[in-house]
Amino acid sequence: MQVRAAQQQAELQKQSIAFAQKKAAMQVTTAQLERQQQKEAIAQEKGKVSKRGQAAQARAVVAAGEAGVSGLSVQALMDDYIRQQAGQVAALTSQDKLYALRHGLNLEQLAMASEQEIRGLSQPIQQPGPKPSALGAGLGILQAGLGGYGTYKSLRALERPSFIDTGMGVSSYMPDTDQYTLPARGPLAIGGR
Repeated sequence: MQVRAAQQQAELQKQSIAFAQKKAAMQVTTAQLERQQQKEAIAQEKGKVSKRGQAAQARAVVAAGEAGVSGLSVQALMDDYIRQQAGQVAALTSQDKLYALRHGLNLEQLAMASEQEIRGLSQPIQQPGPKPSALGAGLGILQAGLGGYGTYKSLRALERPSFIDTGMGVSSYMPDTDQYTLPARGPLAIGGR
């Protein structure tokens, strides 16, 4: 009877884990679709900005021609339209980069939540059999402690990448001080980076 109960519990656990994995995959797909919609919306808006800029330039050329104006004043007006258009495109590009950053963070959060849920579902199933000895129980506690420490070290490694590119150079992580080196290239770089 205990064996059957353990088998049923194992099957239920297996089904719950499969459901959690399917749910996580659906959440990732939803996030990917949302990101694709954002990309398309930004691309459409950039297209509208371009068309509006071209139309404004064309109107200005026609108006200048009808008024008999030419030369540097018309060129200055065209340059102004181009600068405005470039500013709008730059703002849209910045917005798209923020969307991409948020998307990446969202995917990381989904992965961590899914892993946590699956770990919560993956509890050991009590198998019928002889009672463990005190030595076996002690070894089990020691193994759990070492596993917890390994998980802690893994999570710390994820929090602090070994190297980061700051845009001004590459900084390397110094675990003893829990800090990064100054970013530098060339002879000032630590370790010759």
